[in-house]
Amino acid sequence: MDLKNRTMLTEEKWRQFPFYKQILMIANELNRAKNWLSKKDFQEVKGCYERALELVDLTVDVLIDKRYLKELLRFREVLAEMYIDNEFAEKQNNKLITVLLLFDKDSYNILAGDK
Repeated sequence: MDLKNRTMLTEEKWRQFPFYKQILMIANELNRAKNWLSKKDFQEVKGCYERALELVDLTVDVLIDKRYLKELLRFREVLAEMYIDNEFAEKQNNKLITVLLLFDKDSYNILAGDK
């Protein structure tokens, strides 16, 4: 993954997004990983997980409602463990997406409306 060409988000910019959009953007990275998993391109999957971890970190840093902090950090721990152990399985990735979307009813409802 070419880190030079990526746009880095700042805390100030990330803070402007409501929580449900932050969750959706993290889920989007996991969805990208899902697409790469189906193509068995694990280097791209790893890049998606890196970006998802960065977005989770930003979310934790700007979190206003601290009731989500413990769950977000646990989510991050599971994602980081998969990343470090190179455990790239579509089933686990799908579970992560589901768990993530359950953090916020708005993000869940937006995607549930797409089905």
